[in-house]
Amino acid sequence: MAGPDNIAPSAKVTASSVNSPKALERGLIDGLIGIENKGEWSSQSTLTSWGAIDYPWVQLDWNQPQRINRIVLYDRATRDSHTAGGTLYFSDGSSLAVSAIPNDGRAKTIDFPEKEVVWVRFEVTDGDGLQLGLSEMEVYPTAGNTVDFVSKVDPYIESARGRYFFFVTGNQPFGMIGAAPLTRNKNQYGGGYNYNSLEVLGFPQVHGWMLSGITLMPTTGTVDPRKGEQYWKSKFSHDGEIVQPAYHRLFLEDYGIWVEQTATERVSFYRLRYTKNTASDILLNLGGYLGETTMTDADVRRVSDTELEGSVISTGRFWGGPDKVKIFFVMKFDKPFHTLDGWNGSETYSQVTRLKGSSEVHPKNAGESYVDAPTAGVSARYAVAAGEQIQVKFAISYTSVENARNNLNAECDHWDFDAVRAQSRAVWNEYLGRIDVKGGTEAQRVKFYTDLWHVLMGRHKIDDVSGDYPDYTQGDREGRFTKNARLIVRTLPKNPDGSVRFHMYNSDAFWLTQWNLNVLWGLAWPEVLDDFAASLVQYAKNGGLLPRGPNVGGYSFIMTSCPATNLITSAYQKGMLTKMDPADAYLAMVENHKPGGMLGPKEEIAFYIKNGYYPGNAGITIEAAFQDWALSQMAEKMGKGKDAVYYAKRSMGWKKLFRPDQQLIFPKDADGRWLHDDPLSGQGWIEANAWQATWGLSHAVPELAQLMGGNDAFCKKLNHAFEQSAKDDFVFGYSNGYVSYANQPGCSNAHVFSHADQPWLTQYWVRRVKEQAYGAITPDKGYGGHDEDQGQMGGVSALMAIGLFNIQGNSGINPRYDLTSPIFDEVTIKLHPDYYQGTAFKIKVNNNSKDNCYIQRTALNGTDFSHFQLSHSDFAQGGELEMWLGPTPNKNWGIQKQ
Repeated sequence: MAGPDNIAPSAKVTASSVNSPKALERGLIDGLIGIENKGEWSSQSTLTSWGAIDYPWVQLDWNQPQRINRIVLYDRATRDSHTAGGTLYFSDGSSLAVSAIPNDGRAKTIDFPEKEVVWVRFEVTDGDGLQLGLSEMEVYPTAGNTVDFVSKVDPYIESARGRYFFFVTGNQPFGMIGAAPLTRNKNQYGGGYNYNSLEVLGFPQVHGWMLSGITLMPTTGTVDPRKGEQYWKSKFSHDGEIVQPAYHRLFLEDYGIWVEQTATERVSFYRLRYTKNTASDILLNLGGYLGETTMTDADVRRVSDTELEGSVISTGRFWGGPDKVKIFFVMKFDKPFHTLDGWNGSETYSQVTRLKGSSEVHPKNAGESYVDAPTAGVSARYAVAAGEQIQVKFAISYTSVENARNNLNAECDHWDFDAVRAQSRAVWNEYLGRIDVKGGTEAQRVKFYTDLWHVLMGRHKIDDVSGDYPDYTQGDREGRFTKNARLIVRTLPKNPDGSVRFHMYNSDAFWLTQWNLNVLWGLAWPEVLDDFAASLVQYAKNGGLLPRGPNVGGYSFIMTSCPATNLITSAYQKGMLTKMDPADAYLAMVENHKPGGMLGPKEEIAFYIKNGYYPGNAGITIEAAFQDWALSQMAEKMGKGKDAVYYAKRSMGWKKLFRPDQQLIFPKDADGRWLHDDPLSGQGWIEANAWQATWGLSHAVPELAQLMGGNDAFCKKLNHAFEQSAKDDFVFGYSNGYVSYANQPGCSNAHVFSHADQPWLTQYWVRRVKEQAYGAITPDKGYGGHDEDQGQMGGVSALMAIGLFNIQGNSGINPRYDLTSPIFDEVTIKLHPDYYQGTAFKIKVNNNSKDNCYIQRTALNGTDFSHFQLSHSDFAQGGELEMWLGPTPNKNWGIQKQ
């Protein structure tokens, strides 16, 4: 478990003996760890000539009962005194033996089942030397009993399987800065911070979609930075590590440095504490491959002996996007460095005032499209004393050094690390706390708030405090790339008070977000949905296209079709398109649904419009059909009747791909021939197959069911798919298996039954999928281990947990929420006053249990409510939806649609 705070500082400390009268005032619980003769408890224990030791004890007492499940012990820093083992005694009468406590400053973590205590005592039972004691004793509560939401988040979950940008502890919700330790330098399948890799390669400041850079690495002793990260890396341990949204603490064992990290929106902040008298080089690496892009063309200038400024080029994007993007930065130290040295490839430089790195790139590995570059950077050298701390701040900008400095001065013009941490924690608590859940297991609550963290963390602002932002839409398109991309600095429109009307974002694709983010953001964070919709339209104003995955102000052309339509129409239908003129948004979508727009290449979309299907790809056909339907719904609401009819007709061309002999959608080529006969084949699909993706026709379930022979036949076939997938936890690769909740195309399937008059099957399979595919909270499992994509699988998991969903992504003219049984006893969603009439919407669940997954009856504000869908207009008023659950289906509930 990663998240809760140490509660030892709130306890009173007593001991059998102390070597110094002031040793127990704060020493054992002051946060100073591993520093000889500072901030520790040392006893008066002695050693007889025949080896006997009078073993000491120390005790922590609290005024109120505490529910705890972890204690961390640190031996005194001196090697001459080794507390090697002992016994933990608890006020509930239990005890635990502790052995093999390290004698080198590393943590000894003791995990145990939750206990409620008012005191804890540690009694030494084995030691060597005089004045046995501890440098620090930390006590951690169970996440379910912490007072805030941040402590319920466990960033470790599936961190051994994620992407470079999957794990970012140094940022605020959607913040520009995104800092975190780097333990495995690769992109997918365990890149970035990987729980199973116990060496820190550095601390990059940027973790974004196809965007990375600016690595800090504090060292001690003599380090030759020309040899790169595999030479300057350091071992660390999860024992003693604290990992939370906007805070990370770990110990660099090779260098004896405690590193703490926090952040504002645009500034990362580090506090380095040294445990030994030594020389320290604080390295700033600006060259080479990092996570998913490559740094070149470093340009660093010494402003003073406490400040650096400069820029670096980010290049080598794997999935497309602008070929070169410049990241500007300002770096400040709270203490003057003695010297500033530098390196570029194999060359070193002393007393540098400016360093320029190479633009050279070369293949990273044979046969890969990733590129690498020579390492380059500067090193700020200090002489430090044991217990001394040095603080470092970074601010970034994608427009200029001046704006980076302005970001720094505007957001963090002081050196109070704890204040920044507290402020960022408050921001995260406010965002996470907009959905308050009660009941369920501790694991379910931890997973839920970790889901929300992913939903709110992965996508990053690119605009400065001033409102300036980069536009890289202009250049030469080559496939997914924009070659010779030009930086144009633009400024966002402002409100009368001078604040920006909306933000611009760097983001992974919005591919199929109608089944996760579009719904979830709108529930509790409607201003976020509004913001992203405006940002997407602004991209179209700048470059003509609505982005799929906007990359630093440019286009990446990742994935397929025009998923921006789903998001924008969802915002509009719920009254959440307020930061951009709906007329402008509509025009942008119309243009992008034409041949050559983002919907697809000119020839293919012309063929789709004429023939009803996308040649050679059933997956794109389904996507485009849904997007045309969504646009028709917005047109109808805007009074554009002719357009509504036109796009509605286009949305039904998918019928030409229905294969009666297979009772599924199959791909056809341009001549009308089936591409193949295998419903489990991924050929002619986008990361899916016929079994997984047929049910994605969310706007046409009645028509699809009719083609399959009616609702019973339809549900029988879909139920068969779930039965075939249950043994594999509904998790498969990109195009394997019958149902896969490890990727977007299949993540609405369990909710489809309700739309064919069998909502009890939705209730059953949603619970099964939630538990099996998304229920784990280990570093290896939690999101299907495949393609979490900046919160999309987390979004599905969270919606399943609270019992709300919509297979149409709220893009219908009368948006609704499909109801299932929540895993929690109570869910309270705070309603944003700028978008909702009510103040909160509560779901109260009776008779909830693992077996009781079936809805027996429901009541809305005390009145019987028998529909499986709740209208957005009812939700917006606030109120209470009460559910009663049972172990067997009530097949009469939810059949009549509202």
